[in-house]
Amino acid sequence: MNKKITATAAFLGMTAIILGAFGAHALKKVLTPEQLISFETGVRYQMYQAFFLFFLAAQNNILEKTKKTIYTLIISGVLFFSGSIYLLSTMGISGINFKSIGLITPLGGLLLILAWGILGFSILKVKR
Repeated sequence: MNKKITATAAFLGMTAIILGAFGAHALKKVLTPEQLISFETGVRYQMYQAFFLFFLAAQNNILEKTKKTIYTLIISGVLFFSGSIYLLSTMGISGINFKSIGLITPLGGLLLILAWGILGFSILKVKR
């Protein structure tokens, strides 16, 4: 499981850098400042979760079942939170109205919060 978590962390980090560069260079010319800030928020939170997954993989005192739960919450949370932000902030240039998916952004945030909470609880309950 740790290898899968680490590989996913590397992928999320790599794509966050690619999307961040794309936003800073290509999208800067076509998005409003507010849309660009929103896009950058998606990138930033995606990168936070990449670091989170690297940390999770390094933890040897957390049960595999718990790691799998946290991993699933993080992947779903990033897709819902950052993914919806990417789509919503680029609606103007894609020509597709993604407003109907706006409700999954806070759901993605909730999934990320749950993952962090489960990690914290798991670390606190570990007996030394």
